[in-house]
Amino acid sequence: MTDESGQGESTLTVLVALGANALVGVLKLVAGIITGSAAMLAEAAHSVADTATEGLLLTALRRSEKPADRRHPFGYGKERFFWALIAAVSIFVSGAVFAIYEGISTMLGASEEQTLIWVAYAVLGGSFVLEGISWLQAFKQARREAAAHHQTFAAFLRTTDDPTVKTVFFEDSAALIGLVLALAGVGLHQLTGASFWDGLASLLIGLLLSGVAYILGRTNKGLLIGRQADARLVFAVRDRLAERPEVEKVVDLLTMMLGTDRVLVCARLDFDDALGAADVERACVAIDTVLREEFPDLDEIFMEPVPRTDEGMRARVLERYGSNASTSNE
Repeated sequence: MTDESGQGESTLTVLVALGANALVGVLKLVAGIITGSAAMLAEAAHSVADTATEGLLLTALRRSEKPADRRHPFGYGKERFFWALIAAVSIFVSGAVFAIYEGISTMLGASEEQTLIWVAYAVLGGSFVLEGISWLQAFKQARREAAAHHQTFAAFLRTTDDPTVKTVFFEDSAALIGLVLALAGVGLHQLTGASFWDGLASLLIGLLLSGVAYILGRTNKGLLIGRQADARLVFAVRDRLAERPEVEKVVDLLTMMLGTDRVLVCARLDFDDALGAADVERACVAIDTVLREEFPDLDEIFMEPVPRTDEGMRARVLERYGSNASTSNE
């Protein structure tokens, strides 16, 4: 389960990013208006999108911790996935679309002379420092969590069920790349006198934001639909169930993410035929206790006694996992 220190670090990561993006956004907007740089205006839109995203992520962190109630017996953990999905849409709508439009209109329009170009350079430099501080905080948290899950950094970003740290890391990475693109656009415009390069930088920033929005949107869509828990956890739970003396065979094992570090487990087990009804009940209680002690991420555990010879059940398992499915203890 997500402990208070983990929740607090995620909140700190989002707050650092929020403060950096809000300040940077104001500076970029002023610089864009003064210099007339399309790339600077695109970067201002980028920072506005990131600031809105951080606000949505703070909402996600707060609402996902609400306790379960009668209307939501499995809790509110998936709110984190929902608001992170809305954040991804925000990146695209308020950042990418504007940057792409600004870039294309600048590339196709008449060249305009830049003014007070030193302002753009100063703002880009200061923005890189502030965004770098935010990126470093997100990177450190992601690296610590990857180590805690015994994963490589890349594997953690690909499979994590915590969209907040992933969103901030990808946002800040895109922000740093966007600043480099803006610097290149402003510099080439100054060297050549052609605003085409400024517009091209803006277009590339918009495409960059579109890519980030797609990655984050796809991740959160999968979590909202109901993604299986990490395969290592699934296999470990299966092995523990198969080791139980009361269990003849693990017929089926279903898992679903209910929130960050919160997993629902449904196990269909063929119990020893020699056990009576009371024995099966006691076995279920004992198994529940053992699984919760070993795997603290398990939030809800359901066990259903089923015969291994049931053809309908076997057909459903094979349809879901294919002929290579292996849930037995044989």
